[in-house]
Amino acid sequence: MSYQAAYTESSHLAYDRDEAAPAAASGGAARPRQAASADRADALLALAREAGMLVTLDGQIGRERYQSVAGSLASLMRFANALEQSLLDGDR
Repeated sequence: MSYQAAYTESSHLAYDRDEAAPAAASGGAARPRQAASADRADALLALAREAGMLVTLDGQIGRERYQSVAGSLASLMRFANALEQSLLDGDR
């Protein structure tokens, strides 16, 4: 799942503001917030890994996972470009 797809499906856009859910347009039922948020986070972490960044699981308490992302400036730039491209591809 691309970041754009996970971002759109979450129906909770930047900074977890509630927006109109796109479920009606897709013909499916609205996804639970927690599952959609997890998909969005997984897609974002996948982009970071593909850009060459190191993603580590620092710990887990219950369902909450604490992860760190580290990398060089070059990998950060690749990540930013990949994220931007993913968002632009979703606009088409």
